[in-house]
Amino acid sequence: MKRTNIPALMIASALSMSVTSVVFARDEVRVVGSSTVYPFSTVVAERFGRSTNFKTPVVESTGTGGGFKLFCSGVGEGTPDVANASRAIKSSEVELCAKNGVADIVEVKVGYDGIVLANASGVAKYNLTTRDIFLALAKDVPDGNGALKPNDAKTWKDVNPALPDAKIEVLGPPPTSGTRDAFAELAMESGCKAFDWIKAVKDQDKKRFQAICHSVREDGAYIEAGENDNLIVQKLDANKNALGIFGYSFLDQNMDKVQASTINGSEATFENIADGSYAVSRPLYFYVKKAHLDAIPGLREFVLEFVSDDASAEEGYLEERGLIPMSGDERDALVDQVVNFKSMS
Repeated sequence: MKRTNIPALMIASALSMSVTSVVFARDEVRVVGSSTVYPFSTVVAERFGRSTNFKTPVVESTGTGGGFKLFCSGVGEGTPDVANASRAIKSSEVELCAKNGVADIVEVKVGYDGIVLANASGVAKYNLTTRDIFLALAKDVPDGNGALKPNDAKTWKDVNPALPDAKIEVLGPPPTSGTRDAFAELAMESGCKAFDWIKAVKDQDKKRFQAICHSVREDGAYIEAGENDNLIVQKLDANKNALGIFGYSFLDQNMDKVQASTINGSEATFENIADGSYAVSRPLYFYVKKAHLDAIPGLREFVLEFVSDDASAEEGYLEERGLIPMSGDERDALVDQVVNFKSMS
């Protein structure tokens, strides 16, 4: 993989453009949002605080949806500067931002992550397809006659005779989580499309298609475990029968406690996520409020540290924490986007 350098001269030029037009009383960067991006952002913040004369940025894990609500609430020292996100910002969120005066937003893709469906180490590992996942977790499932019925599957064997005769018990994030959104789109929807008649619904009625494919059962088989992925890992270690949904980085940091299921024949590995062969992988982002760039001390510098080669390129310190770096071409685009702080179109 080609490593693309962000030239020091370009960074120096970006920083020299900082002309203070407004001053806030707050003197540290405030970051909210995704629990998946949280550990990466925290590492960057801690290093930034140690290596510069700026205060260490304050990073909060609020979930992607919750982060955007805070981020889009307005401009000023009482609102966040950066929103971490494990999915791209929605048009409705852009509209909310605009309504509250947050007009100029810089979108930064920082790398990739996989979503795993894992269980405790030391017990049988699951080999699943996205079809299995849909049939296990969807609120309504095909009845075999071209219609839907409430999901009454109790065990994984009910879903697929080749799977264990074990109770379906999956710990996962709430609806406010970007991981939940991405899992629904990448895993549930993919499995939903295994049924031709449902796949055909997408062209006829996109809202109905999404309702079928993204709705998760509410009878106890899927258990909302909050925004804290580390807590899900701990619960799996305590409950050997359950599976949990969280980002690859948390798997990478807890290999002694949990193991990822194979999905569609592909293992959840760094290499498989990087080359796209692992089905449930997604890009990670953070969003910057452009109006705060020249008002919050250290905001420009923090953003540039996050996208620096030392942090997010191949062999950077975030790769050691489980981030999947972007390719050389993508990093070239990142340089242009971030060093010039270009607003979203």
